[in-house]
Amino acid sequence: MASNEYEFLRKHHKHEVGENQCSSYLIKRIKAPIDLVWSLVRRFDQPQCYKPFVTNCYCDLQGGIKVGSVREVEVQSGFPASTSTERLEILDDEEHVFGVRTFAGDHWLKNYTSIVTVHSEMVDGQPGTLVVESFVVDVPGGNTKEETWYLAEALIKCNLKSLADVSESLAAKGSNPGG
Repeated sequence: MASNEYEFLRKHHKHEVGENQCSSYLIKRIKAPIDLVWSLVRRFDQPQCYKPFVTNCYCDLQGGIKVGSVREVEVQSGFPASTSTERLEILDDEEHVFGVRTFAGDHWLKNYTSIVTVHSEMVDGQPGTLVVESFVVDVPGGNTKEETWYLAEALIKCNLKSLADVSESLAAKGSNPGG
């Protein structure tokens, strides 16, 4: 792990991990500018813009996207979930930090908390973005920590790959969905 990656984890990705929980982090480098990537990550009301397993999202944002906002997410069939109710815990547009906690729904990610940070970085000699996502989640009865960790990481890897694909495609077209 590079020293800047360690510093990002130490500064922003703090989770209290209980005895029957697992936690980890993943890193993804994206060949797109930070403002474009951040505009996708911060869209609490539209996670389906880059999360391939989300089919719909409903939230009442009369006061705008802010800490405390709640969304109801529908997940595609065939996945070990159908709905998830999530609360926006962190939204820092200065430091580019986004945190969500899942607190209800029909899914296996009980007490799931995720923190995503985005950081400006040169990728292949071009302005790019380093994305760090960390999580903590309860280990469901009948599963091991390793099984839970593996499944959560697989889901996050898919989401981060999709975030990279969408961001890089938009960057190639010269568009920015949030700007």
